[in-house]
Formats: sequence, structure tokens, C-alpha cells
Amino acid sequence: MTNTTTARTANGPFSYFPAIEKKYGQPVAHWQELIRSSPLTKHMELVAWLKAEHGIGHGHANALVKHTLDEGGK
Repeated sequence: MTNTTTARTANGPFSYFPAIEKKYGQPVAHWQELIRSSPLTKHMELVAWLKAEHGIGHGHANALVKHTLDEGGK
């Protein structure tokens, strides 16, 4: 029997977090704070901003923005 919470987490934005922290040298909380403090509010604007200004890859930026916005981050 599969734990649906674990399955959902493994396939969601959380699955990117260890790689994000390793590749960019900052904890996820750092990136979430940047997203929250940005004047931008739309998902794809934030993704593009992370990519252009911070060199984050598209998948990682998307995961960070989705998770932050899902938490009510903006």
C-alpha cells in the first residue's frame, strides 16, 4: 500500500529541494524569502526572474515558485 502523502511529496516540488540546495548553495528558505520579497507576483514572472537574475534552472525555479505560492507566499 502506498502512502499518498509520501507519493505526492516525492513527485512534487519537494523532490527538487535537495538538488536545489546542493547546486545553488543556499537553503530553500533563502530562495523563498527572495520570492516573497520580490515585487513580482505572477508565477511565470517569478520563474523568469529567478532564471535571469539568479541563474536558477527552469525546473528548479518553477518548483521554488510553485511551493512558495502554494504556501501563500505572496
